[in-house]
Order: sequence, then structure tokens, then C-alpha cells
Amino acid sequence: MNAAQRLDQLDSLDANELCAKTDDKLSALVNVMNRETMLLRAGHLKEAGTLTPEKTQLSQDYVMLARAVKREAKRLKIEAPEKLNQLQARHESLATQMADNLRVLATAKTVAQDILSDVAKSVGANEKPRTYNDSGLLSSQKPQVARGLSIDRAL
Repeated sequence: MNAAQRLDQLDSLDANELCAKTDDKLSALVNVMNRETMLLRAGHLKEAGTLTPEKTQLSQDYVMLARAVKREAKRLKIEAPEKLNQLQARHESLATQMADNLRVLATAKTVAQDILSDVAKSVGANEKPRTYNDSGLLSSQKPQVARGLSIDRAL
């Protein structure tokens, strides 16, 4: 089935069924984001990272369904107005939850980068050059920051 056929299939769903499917995906997405946020706040970065594929898939599925709801909005207003209103309210609250999730992700990323930078500076502090200058004294060159450490910015 190609993309156009999948879109036609979604657009031809019963109004209640389209709203229900969209609401189910929204609920699943919110649950995954909440679990991720809780894990990140608790400092469980690896566990939170394992949720990324599921969150990505649910996001894609939800966007596809939300677009179908948007395309069929006139029909849904007539055939399932209450379900459509509920879905729109939940969709608007999703923005707040996403903002909270992104804020926690950004904080976790910053903390991880700060920790790695501090480790690099600490390791580099011990890498003081052990050479003598022209007068026969140990060189007073500043220590260099450790080399060979990298920061994963994909978090």
C-alpha cells in the first residue's frame, strides 16, 4: 500500500473510529513522554534513551492521524463533534507536556556536557608538562585540557 492509499484509508474511516485511533496514539505518546521525563529527572539517562525509538514511532503515527483529523475536520464536526472537541483539547495540552519534556531533555544534555567537560579539565590538570626551561627549572606552562575525550551531543 502506497502513501496515497494509506491517506485515503485514514480519510475514509468512520468519524468516531478516526477520533478514537488518534486519541489512542496521543495517549500512548503522552505516556512515553511522561516515562522519559520521569527517568531523566531521576538521572536514568540510558533507560530514558531506550524510549527514543518508541517515542519517534508514536510521534510519526500521531502526526499522520492528526493530519487526517485536520483534513476531515468539517466531516468530524458534523459526525462526532464531542469527540473532536475532546481530541482538540488533548492536542493543545500536548504542547505543554512536550515543552516540559524538552526542558528536561535540555537540562540532562547540559548536565552531561558539564560533567564531561569537568572530567576533561580534571584529567588535563594532571597532564602538566614535565620539561625543563632554559634555566634548568621545571617548566611552568599551563596544563592542557585532556585530549581524546568526546561529548555525544545526540542526547
